[in-house]
Amino acid sequence: MLDYSMIDNSLRALAEPTRRAIFDRLSRGQASVSEIAGPFDITLAAVVQHIQVLETCGLVRSAKVGRVRVCQADTRGLNALGDWIAERRSLIERRLDRLAQILDEADEIPDDLQ
Repeated sequence: MLDYSMIDNSLRALAEPTRRAIFDRLSRGQASVSEIAGPFDITLAAVVQHIQVLETCGLVRSAKVGRVRVCQADTRGLNALGDWIAERRSLIERRLDRLAQILDEADEIPDDLQ
């Protein structure tokens, strides 16, 4: 059974453009909070809050290295979301396969019986 709260939290976190951009940046490699904040026109405190949201739902990990907080993407946070998407895809594909089968069977019916 899927943990829908994890899915909800991940979707909510990634729905916000700044958090999505932060996650995209971290998916290319680890960075300090200051490096992450560079391209954004928001305060360092706001960036930290965005990172905390991403950490809460398991998409980002951070650690203090000396006086610097370093962050990195944690793809384990995407697992519940990936599982949910895979289940939906599988269900839809099975239904489409069944529809194709029914349509193929209908094509095989002789014209005088239709």
